[in-house]
Amino acid sequence: MAERDMYQTTDPVPRLVERGVHLPREQVFRLDTQPPRRLSLDTQAALCGILDCSPADLSTMREVRRQVAQPAASGEADGLGVAPPARRVRVRRACDPPQRHAA
Repeated sequence: MAERDMYQTTDPVPRLVERGVHLPREQVFRLDTQPPRRLSLDTQAALCGILDCSPADLSTMREVRRQVAQPAASGEADGLGVAPPARRVRVRRACDPPQRHAA
């Protein structure tokens, strides 16, 4: 931007409007100070025209590698190698009367 005599983050706003892109000055500020997460092709084309550059000049790509948790193996409930304790259950039909246990 400095090569094009634009020293304030709001300087591109009128030039964007000339090209049919209407952005609030806050959004233009974010475009200038932070890497954009989403950028429309119209805005990108207008910025390239204003700054006389290519899209590759506007942003740089870098590879980010993250360590991803591996899924638990069969028989492992939480991935730590320990299966939860087994529980005894009694399956009853809806028509069976409830059983009373002696205390």
